Amino acid sequence: MAKLVIIDDEAAILELMTKLCKAAGHQVFGCTTGLDGIAAIRANQPELVIVDLRIGDVNGLDLVSMCRDQFPNTAVIMVTGHGSVETAVEAMRLGAFDYLTKPFDLGDLIKTVNQALQRNGQAPGTPMPSSVASSGNVLRHVSSSSKLIGHSEAIQRIFDIVRRVANNDSPVLLEGEFGTGKHMVARVLHEASRRGKAPYKELQCAAMPEDALETELFGPNSIFQRVAGGTVHLAEVNQLPARIQAQLNSFIDDTQSRKGWSGSSSSAIDYRLVVSSTASLDEAVKSGKFREDLYYKLSVVPLKIPPLRERREDIKPLVEHILKDLAERTETRPKTIESNAIDFLEKYNWPGNVSELRNAIERACAFAENDRVKPADLPAKVTQQIEVPTPSASEGMTKLPIGTKLDDFIKAQERVFIQETLKYNNGSREKTASMLGVSIATLYRKMGLNVERKTTM
Repeated sequence: MAKLVIIDDEAAILELMTKLCKAAGHQVFGCTTGLDGIAAIRANQPELVIVDLRIGDVNGLDLVSMCRDQFPNTAVIMVTGHGSVETAVEAMRLGAFDYLTKPFDLGDLIKTVNQALQRNGQAPGTPMPSSVASSGNVLRHVSSSSKLIGHSEAIQRIFDIVRRVANNDSPVLLEGEFGTGKHMVARVLHEASRRGKAPYKELQCAAMPEDALETELFGPNSIFQRVAGGTVHLAEVNQLPARIQAQLNSFIDDTQSRKGWSGSSSSAIDYRLVVSSTASLDEAVKSGKFREDLYYKLSVVPLKIPPLRERREDIKPLVEHILKDLAERTETRPKTIESNAIDFLEKYNWPGNVSELRNAIERACAFAENDRVKPADLPAKVTQQIEVPTPSASEGMTKLPIGTKLDDFIKAQERVFIQETLKYNNGSREKTASMLGVSIATLYRKMGLNVERKTTM
């Protein structure tokens, strides 16, 4: 058991971190002000301090310096937001052991605490109890830390690839739109591998100035050194400046040559590299924005994460999981959702993908009465529809949900028009193709038929 002082002016976050660290077997002193934190440090001389960078009355960097000068045996973990990563790197230059970027996963907190205590010669705490690990996380909900939810063929294919490459140290490239869950897949890869008990660190390449990014990647106590046999996830790797791309390319060559493909060396830095991008790295290479040699090093195992609109059958199980997850956070019974509300959710195109879906469900739960989510509780953009004319005069108007892709609308209208033309020509596909000015093969393709089929429609 170790003594910890946690300083954060957000009461809910302070309460959660305190609860987790106590559950891990530590004696914890929680403080909501910097002055109270300093007093607690001086009175208890703890083995570890966790401090938010931005607390009202004291600068977190000053507190790091104080611990370094006055309490050299006390490790410090800095907590910061994405926009303050450069300052967090400065905290490490001043002597902080590591930093956590909000929002962070519960498992990362406990792992980092244990690593800091071990570095200082202290025994780590007990593992985080499952009852605590599954409880509400005001920092970030990561689907029970590392769950991928879905029954679709696309998600099952990702499960299969993760299973096959988890223990392969080859770099993995994750590509997909914003909100598809690339960070989730990266974490699953880590936790399913032999490196699962080692640290997992995620670095947002687009969130840091170039000099700070260089220090974090290649400076003293870099992110690669801090994972100590774990996994580094470089998010938005397509945003790396050209100079950093060149350094990363050389760094990978150097670490691979030191370790070798089959052996190991005490001088080698041991890590598994996962990178992700919302833009196509292949296209970035073609446009000259990304190094071709680095691209080939990073894309040994390429994996595309499909957008939610391409796996609509996963929407219902995702909604059920989110409802359960939200209930655990608030320690209440899960809300139910009406089937017609699910219908609206399955028809909407979700440009923000799973992240947007979660926000929509969280909003709906806030408005829902009697623990039941109705269509009226959903965001207006999900339930709002547009009336558009159909090519068939008998059908008149049809309703499409806001967010329908133009290509999807055009394909649907095209199919209806072909059907009407087929009716006019008494089912003759040859006459229909001629009248529409397309080949018979094109007609079959647009109708989703095989060219060999002979039966009339």
